[in-house]
Amino acid sequence: MTLLSNVDPSAASLIALSRISKNYPSPAGTFSALAGIDLTIQRGEFVAVVGQSGSGKSTLLNLLAGIDRPSSGEIVVDGQALHALSEKALSVWRGRSIGIVFQFFQLLPTLTAAENVMLPMDFCNRWPVRERRTRALALLDRLGVVEQADKLPAALSGGQQQRIAVARALANAPAILLADEPTGNLDSRTSQSLLAVLADLVRDGHTVVMVTHEHAAMGNATRTVTLADGRIVDSKAPSHA
Repeated sequence: MTLLSNVDPSAASLIALSRISKNYPSPAGTFSALAGIDLTIQRGEFVAVVGQSGSGKSTLLNLLAGIDRPSSGEIVVDGQALHALSEKALSVWRGRSIGIVFQFFQLLPTLTAAENVMLPMDFCNRWPVRERRTRALALLDRLGVVEQADKLPAALSGGQQQRIAVARALANAPAILLADEPTGNLDSRTSQSLLAVLADLVRDGHTVVMVTHEHAAMGNATRTVTLADGRIVDSKAPSHA
């Protein structure tokens, strides 16, 4: 059973953004959230995207997830040109190719941990019905929370909920895991534990792109990309690497 990614780890570039701009109308005129971004991410990287509020971090993540579309430029992820897909095709692609971890977990409160992990499989019909709970339990075990499988989110700690959210993001063996401030609602000890989990996933061959404000989180990344005013102003490995 494939638990993590369904992509070939021997291939090179996974994400390529070319001249990406994203503009929004505002009362003061057009606001440029991203301005001519060029960015390449290789398979197996753990990329931390950092910058001040309004720098374009969330916009970049939404574009990579296929939640939003660029105003201009091209986005190719795992050989798929996102800018060329219809809304229906983009939705299908997103469900199968992208896993997203949110700051506030976004677990459905009326579903157990295992049922939350199974939900993406149900939506995308990615795995045979008889295999879905077994796969969910295997992912929860991989994240160290299998004993919480039949509990509702309200009975779990924040750290446990976030690990379950990571398991859910991995449910369909996506090519990429996108994490939007995944430690922003956790205490420092729990944050470090979660970052270690993400780093372990990268060592297993996964690719992680994480938006973060936290300096400690950047230390777990293989590369930090800094945005300012919608542009990339720096891209480098951490100093300890």
